[in-house]
Amino acid sequence: MDRPLEIAFHNMMPSASLEALIRQRAEKLEKHYGRLVGCRVSVEALHRQHRTGNTYECHIVLSMPGRGDLAVSRSPRRARWNYAHPDIRVSIREAFDAAERQLEDHKDLLRTDTTPPNSAALAGEVMLIEPGADHGFVLTSTGSQLYFHRDSVTNARFEDLRPGQRVHYVEEPGDAGPVAAKVRVPEPKPA
Repeated sequence: MDRPLEIAFHNMMPSASLEALIRQRAEKLEKHYGRLVGCRVSVEALHRQHRTGNTYECHIVLSMPGRGDLAVSRSPRRARWNYAHPDIRVSIREAFDAAERQLEDHKDLLRTDTTPPNSAALAGEVMLIEPGADHGFVLTSTGSQLYFHRDSVTNARFEDLRPGQRVHYVEEPGDAGPVAAKVRVPEPKPA
């Protein structure tokens, strides 16, 4: 992540063990989706109930390039059981599980088919693969360069791409200008 993980506790005292759990789960999210720019997590005690215990909510905001923020709010499931047996770790775990599912859905959207006759797909060629980095540039038919990340490659391995190789891509707005959001290597034509 480009920005450090932000953790906040509301209506409760901060806990080193909870912070360690949140950091561990955030690292797991970053391994699943390497393009995360930032992550903010807030854990909130909703009520101070002396008889039935407290219930907790966990809110996660994930920042991604070109998409903006993905917000995950998780109030406790099985509310009656949670009121009787409140556990803050369950709320945190359920929120991070929901965030993983939403990131997988987002990755599936990025990996949709980009081959013509899809009207959004354009033809170009790989211009540069940054050595030791997770990104490269596509040369468009107009002569401009578009940044793309390794996660944008839909049907090939990023490591196998070579300069001069033909690709199809979908151009989308990014944080610093247009980017190639979906990059696909065309299938070889049968002889």
